[in-house]
Amino acid sequence: MKPNLYERLRLRAAMLTTVRAFFVERGYLEVETPCLVPSPGLDLHLDAFEVTGGQSGSLSGYLITSPEYQMKRLLCEGFERIFQVARCFRKGELGHRHNPEFTMLEWYATGLDYVGLMAETEMLVRAVSVAHRGGLLWAGREFDVTLPFARITVAEAFERFADVPRPKMLELAMNDEDSYFRLLVERVEPGLATVEQPVFLYDYPASQASLAQRKPSDPEVCERFELYLGDLELCNGFGELCDPVEQRRRFEGDKLARKQRGLPVYPIDERFLDALTTGMPASSGNALGIDRLFAAVAGVDTLRDAMAFSADRL
Repeated sequence: MKPNLYERLRLRAAMLTTVRAFFVERGYLEVETPCLVPSPGLDLHLDAFEVTGGQSGSLSGYLITSPEYQMKRLLCEGFERIFQVARCFRKGELGHRHNPEFTMLEWYATGLDYVGLMAETEMLVRAVSVAHRGGLLWAGREFDVTLPFARITVAEAFERFADVPRPKMLELAMNDEDSYFRLLVERVEPGLATVEQPVFLYDYPASQASLAQRKPSDPEVCERFELYLGDLELCNGFGELCDPVEQRRRFEGDKLARKQRGLPVYPIDERFLDALTTGMPASSGNALGIDRLFAAVAGVDTLRDAMAFSADRL
């Protein structure tokens, strides 16, 4: 057995124990939901693996890109605080910070807004890194997690790092998504990488809401945030959309957009929408890449060294 591999996997197991203890101590229930589902979601930027076979097609469906829909259905059933360490699958994602199969930590809490969720996320990352390293290391940079994490709105980041004022940023996000993402990747994210602390980027344009709700006090943006460690995105959190009518409208728009771009068009998850119709309480949720967090805890620069077997080693 390679000593370095053994030590890394032992550290990973210890980190997962710390993660689970963090949530259990805060009153969360660990749940498990299926990996094979009838709809993997309609996000324009994610492609799913399709599974076919079985008697009468009984095993047909898609491997999850996230356990989001099924976990939200549990919220609609009355669960208040739940978390899951899930195996997820995304087609076409392979690189030093991507793998087609990966581990996602996803959690939801009713009665907690997205600002409170940012604070809870900061506490989680701090608890894990202090317990197992004392800080986080990514791309040769050590991050002192005992200091407060930075918080920058998307509008502030575009103004500061790309010299693009808020009205122009909102217009690009709505009408010229390619230019918006080019600026985000080429100007904004490199700018965030210069910030000394881990940084929350929040209040995304409403057109980039995905399953987040619009911000009531500022409906041009949505209650969404991402946490960056240098140039590494660790998570994607939402103040969750609970309106089934608006959710269906977004799904139909995403289906049309996927068709226009020549992408696979996945079915709408009608049972998820039915659950929203029965009522989902005000809640927030976050999806955090365990492999990426572990890479920073272990001080390795690639997901290949953060898991037992990456796709290129199978």
